[in-house]
Amino acid sequence: MAASKLSPTDAWGSTLPGPPSRNNFGSADLSPSGLFAFSSGSSVSVVDSRSLQLVSTIPLPPPPGALSPFVTSVRWIPLPLPRDLLSTEPSASHLLLAVADRHGRVALVDFHLRSVVVWLNPSSDPKLGVQDLCWVQARQDSHVLAAISGSSFLSLYTASGGIFWKYDAGTEILSCLRRDPYDSRHFCVLGLKGLLLSVKVLGDTENDVVIHEMQIKTDFSELLRLERDGNSSSSSPASAAFPLYFARFAFSPHWKNILFVTFPRELLVFDLQYETPLSTTPLPRGCAKFLDVLPDPNNELLYCAHVDGRLSIWRQKEGEQVHVMCTMEEFMPSIGLSIPSPSALAVLLSQSDSTMQTITKLYPDETSSVDFDNPFDFYDESIVVSKTTFFSLSDDGKIWKWVLSAEGVEDALKNASDLDISIVGADVALPGAIQKKDFSNLEDGLVVTPTNKSRGQTSSSSFGRSDLSFKISLTGQLQLLSSTVSTLAVPSPSLTASLARGGNIPAAAVPVVALGTQSGTIDIVDVSTNTVAASTSVHTGVVRGLRWLGNSRLVSFSYSQVNDKSRGYINKLVVTCLRSGLNKPFRDLQKPERTPIRALRTSSSGRYLLILFRDAPVEVWAMTKHPVMLRSLALPFTVVEWTLPAVPRPGQGGPSKQSLSASEGVAAPADSTSVGSDGSTEETVESFAFALVNGALGVFEVQGRRIRDYRPKWPSTSFVPSDGLVTAMAYRLPHVVMGDRSGNIRWWDVTTGQSSAFNSHRDGIRRIKFSPVVAGDRSRGRVAVLFNDNTFSVFDLDSPDPLAQSLLQPQIPGTLVLELDWLPLRTDKNDPLVLCIAGADSTFRLVEVTVNEKKAGFVPQSKSVKERFRPMPMYSPILLPVPHALALRMILQLGVKPSWFNTSSTTLEKRPHLIHGMASSSKDLRSYMIQLPPLGDPVVPEMLLKILEPYRKEGCFICLLYKLTKRSPQKLPSPASGVDEATMLSKISSTGVWAPEARKCDGSLRLMAFEREELRKRANERLPWHENLEGEDCIQKQVHELISVGNLEAAVSLLLSSAPDSPYFYPNALRAIALASAVSKSLLDLALKVVAANMVRTDNSLTGTHLLCAVGRHQEACSQLQDSGRWTDAATLAATHLEGSDYARVLQRWADHVLHAEHNVWRALILYVAAGSLQEALAALREVQQPDTVAMFVLACQEIHSEIVTELSSLEDESESEYASGEDTVPPDLPGLEPGKEEVTAVCEYFQQYQRKLVHLCMDYEPYTD
Repeated sequence: MAASKLSPTDAWGSTLPGPPSRNNFGSADLSPSGLFAFSSGSSVSVVDSRSLQLVSTIPLPPPPGALSPFVTSVRWIPLPLPRDLLSTEPSASHLLLAVADRHGRVALVDFHLRSVVVWLNPSSDPKLGVQDLCWVQARQDSHVLAAISGSSFLSLYTASGGIFWKYDAGTEILSCLRRDPYDSRHFCVLGLKGLLLSVKVLGDTENDVVIHEMQIKTDFSELLRLERDGNSSSSSPASAAFPLYFARFAFSPHWKNILFVTFPRELLVFDLQYETPLSTTPLPRGCAKFLDVLPDPNNELLYCAHVDGRLSIWRQKEGEQVHVMCTMEEFMPSIGLSIPSPSALAVLLSQSDSTMQTITKLYPDETSSVDFDNPFDFYDESIVVSKTTFFSLSDDGKIWKWVLSAEGVEDALKNASDLDISIVGADVALPGAIQKKDFSNLEDGLVVTPTNKSRGQTSSSSFGRSDLSFKISLTGQLQLLSSTVSTLAVPSPSLTASLARGGNIPAAAVPVVALGTQSGTIDIVDVSTNTVAASTSVHTGVVRGLRWLGNSRLVSFSYSQVNDKSRGYINKLVVTCLRSGLNKPFRDLQKPERTPIRALRTSSSGRYLLILFRDAPVEVWAMTKHPVMLRSLALPFTVVEWTLPAVPRPGQGGPSKQSLSASEGVAAPADSTSVGSDGSTEETVESFAFALVNGALGVFEVQGRRIRDYRPKWPSTSFVPSDGLVTAMAYRLPHVVMGDRSGNIRWWDVTTGQSSAFNSHRDGIRRIKFSPVVAGDRSRGRVAVLFNDNTFSVFDLDSPDPLAQSLLQPQIPGTLVLELDWLPLRTDKNDPLVLCIAGADSTFRLVEVTVNEKKAGFVPQSKSVKERFRPMPMYSPILLPVPHALALRMILQLGVKPSWFNTSSTTLEKRPHLIHGMASSSKDLRSYMIQLPPLGDPVVPEMLLKILEPYRKEGCFICLLYKLTKRSPQKLPSPASGVDEATMLSKISSTGVWAPEARKCDGSLRLMAFEREELRKRANERLPWHENLEGEDCIQKQVHELISVGNLEAAVSLLLSSAPDSPYFYPNALRAIALASAVSKSLLDLALKVVAANMVRTDNSLTGTHLLCAVGRHQEACSQLQDSGRWTDAATLAATHLEGSDYARVLQRWADHVLHAEHNVWRALILYVAAGSLQEALAALREVQQPDTVAMFVLACQEIHSEIVTELSSLEDESESEYASGEDTVPPDLPGLEPGKEEVTAVCEYFQQYQRKLVHLCMDYEPYTD
């Protein structure tokens, strides 16, 4: 038979993941482009975080000969869209996802191809599961992956596979990894007992790794007790051995070398440079243990997740690295949740939203901003200071999207007594001390009270506000499978009705599947969208059986055993109406029964129900509006199955009256039954086949309230199996197919008596399902067989040798199949056969089986849905083919009018995001460009707009890009000063856009501080943090900070405070004398007196730098600091003492280091501009192959230069201005970027080549259709 190969793209696109659990270690990651990846079971799922739609689920292939282990860590590679089109073909390297599992395996998964690219350690130790992953950039063109495996092993892998460095922490239990946002080569590792590792990766060899060990003092007595009491292996990962004991940390986005660390009951601020905690705050009374810590990217706020699903908000005290809790918010609301409540597994903070807020602050809009991600967020009179988006993941299969808004006016947080916290929405009870207003353990006596005070105008970007209030809103939720699947049911394609009391309206086949779960909920899956359309909590225990009554009602059962002496069972039967959402129990008994229910069987019309008990009679029920039991059948049944609708013959428009005997009445059309005055159909007949414990077979007919024996044509040979036990059966007129516990499959024609049998050479048979058949099908005997070993096969019983032409190979390696059934949506013989499969890994999958007519076999293929429907487009451009994503990027760079984004198919007149002036396809698309730039090919924008037209028509861009297209820069103020090249260059170098009041470094922009005032300000802010630190090492570093900011008096005082017996006294005395001589003679005299009285010997590496400062050799001092790796200190010293080209040289050398050592081209670019080295900035962008960015950089510099020239010239008097307006006046060119300069010409040619290559690639790719 033909070889089978699953196409990953479609197969994984038709997989619905089960809920994540603590076995997945809460692993989740949110990419900067908005793709939310999380693990559940042995799969990795990706969700579009903006529209909260499931993009795909990727099962990780299992190890050889083993089941698929739990996925325990996921991490997106930190790469942008590749733009090196001129040297390589387009690749999806930006969609690489590092995935690790409980067996210690680490794989790189290409999400674009949805396949494993490489296994980094295929020969891993199954005992050493992976705890956490972290990407580190070792060189400009390569990344390495750091991984914690087992309890104490830290490993580094190259992206091509292979380990090159390993570290053993001994008795420490390593918990988490995080990369330094300031230096992509540097990452830290934290252990549960307080070990902190600082690792810098300079290459991909063992000698290129520099590691430094530190210890954080913390109370881990509870951990020691858990180690003594626990049964887990000593090599187990931290989250496996101690699932509720978390140690997490995060780098500060505002301050270099600052870490925020949480242990279960304390929050610390740790200084990597000083190697000591700056503050330690215990967990307030009544609060659950810490789960994770998330610093706000824009403001000096900390968010701490707790194991009970709450989020605490902490503010920083003025001038200190000390944080105080403000309030607590619920991330797991108790309304509408099951009992017990689900657990929060992970909380993530969206960084992309903070970037949008930073852009908004740099280019403020006078109008009120509306959050168009939230359609209900219209104009609000409150002043929103900031908005932070969170995503939380719970073990009931839900992904929650929250928006936390901070509202208020200026000067807040400056005085804690003025801070009012308002919890808007549900009344959330604050835990412990906060709820009881016992603030003895909170600093400054913080009082948390509601407030309704008036609000003022929006203030600047710095986070100083009073009357600050927090409001949290649930803006979205994605429901996946709520629990492990226990059973599934597919609607029967009956021609009879599904109304409560019957009827004769044909019931349409609906593309839904019902899944019963172990938590007692029933999930309704819409297979056309691969989503959970509804989830209903029906039972308190496991749903053990589930069947459809027509296509709108379900019947399910569960049971529980009582604890009294009778040891009986309480059986619960419920009818669920999907239209109304009501659950109606029936067959309620007052006392427990002797045996539990074993199974349910419903007729294809939904009128009749068979209830099978364990060692008890079978009950027959009529499922009317009020179910009625017809009779009890006291026979020893082993298996019972209702008949499926009769198969239409080729050329037969529909079943005729003559062909529908009483035994085939299930398929009777509307005119073959007599309808009573009350609408009931008493003449409708349905039948079911059965097998008894002795192997005997039979068929019963149910007609109205009558049940009679149907006498079929018995087979000519004996049909009793050797062991006498039939375990599975399927019945579709005229065939009855049976399977037994020895793996034998028998079938029998009830009209002719013909029969046959064969042995499957497999384990016992649990389930047999006939495939859907339509007119024109070659075969009517295709069946899917589920074996007791949780594997399945597909056989064609009409073929001469069913076993030889079966589908026997494992279709889902590593996954056990719990239940299966066919999806009854075929309408044509060319439509594929689709199997619905519930896996033991909690996934729900659709597997397509295509009949190979030439080779008379079955080929398992991916399921491809004819029409993929989504309630709204997924507007993540990162999901587009790479050339199309780059085309959209270029359109935005060149400038497109907002009206182009509008489309009639996705907008309504009254919606707030409607942009007037809808684009027309027949119109000249070039008119939608704001202004064709002087760079590049002028034809390219129109061609790119045509390529993007299919996406625009689907509305894929409007929601995502509305905020950007709506923003317009404010008019810049004009200073009253003359115009010269030095002034203009200084303005551009220091600000980029000449708006001094807008250059307040806030949020993530603090990573790029380079201005004099900003450097000095931040250095002075750091000084108070270290005043109370003790130890000579700390004193030496404090002296260095004081000298950097020019505070020599304080430095001398600190140096002279050294004890006479200190080994640091001699170098301290030498520096104190030299520094005192630079201040005043009186201070020098005092220093000499102190030094003369005490003599000791020692040395320090910073002594030479300080002596150079004392004699005014600041340029050399800066060079020494840079040589020793103290780049920020060197810049601070230069900002204090150097001017002009001397200061620029320090910044340029810093920029070279950031570019070539830290691999941060964007920070290097800003430093080059600050130093006035525009040509070096061009070279840097060309070096990293960013043709569009370098062209836009040249264009931006020229536009800013022209704007500054115009505004400065307009202020000059016409008679005195050198650049007065006139016909002959030509603005001077920007030095270094003159239009005719060789470097600028090369940039323009480079950009044009890139544009042409992009257009050709876009035309080669088909538009992405989901």
